[in-house]
Amino acid sequence: MRLDNKVAVVTGGARGLGQAISERFASEGARVIALDMGELTYEAKNVEFRLLDVTDREACKQMFDSIVTDYGRIDILVNNAGITRDAMTRKMTDDQWDQVIDVNLNGVFNLTRFVGPHMEAMGGGSIINISSVVGVFGNIGQANYAATKAGVVALAQTWAKEFARKGVPVRVNAIAPGYTMTDILKTVPQDLLDKFAAMTMLGRLAEPHEIASVASFLASDDASYITGQVLSVDGGMRL
Repeated sequence: MRLDNKVAVVTGGARGLGQAISERFASEGARVIALDMGELTYEAKNVEFRLLDVTDREACKQMFDSIVTDYGRIDILVNNAGITRDAMTRKMTDDQWDQVIDVNLNGVFNLTRFVGPHMEAMGGGSIINISSVVGVFGNIGQANYAATKAGVVALAQTWAKEFARKGVPVRVNAIAPGYTMTDILKTVPQDLLDKFAAMTMLGRLAEPHEIASVASFLASDDASYITGQVLSVDGGMRL
């Protein structure tokens, strides 16, 4: 029960990786508020759903105020909400670029701008940005997505400096998962999945719970001396 009595907020928490992280945090004793645009696809003790569009700045402020009013504090924030709108750069539309930037990058800033200073005032906390192997190496047809996932790494490293500058232990890190078997990948043809798996040293794709376990570690006091880092959880992927 490493997260006993902690209040954790997980964006994009209704399904996929966000679901795995929310369920893992709850199993570790945290009270989890799962924020998403869609309803929860699961039931878990100590996971509460709240509707939020992370691109709506005013809604993010209101959500922050509401959570702090109800629970008194936020100990953990996982910036997981994200979308893809893949296309080759020469064919990418303005909407495809703008939508991904707005959700994956602006959305991370919109909530953390309130939560980070709150953690400073409360005396500590852990913020985890979910990046991607694509944010480290880039990927054909994903210029928008890669830019945002590299951006949230830079934000994590910047916030690790900003929010701890007064000696307060607010830790900010990023996780860069490789291809993970969420519902999105379940629609991908098996031959492509085999190709992705062959790119890794371990010869397989990740399961959501394997990423969630790393998030649980970074959120806990077991990672009390880790901040400003990018932890690649990709099976030794070689893009």
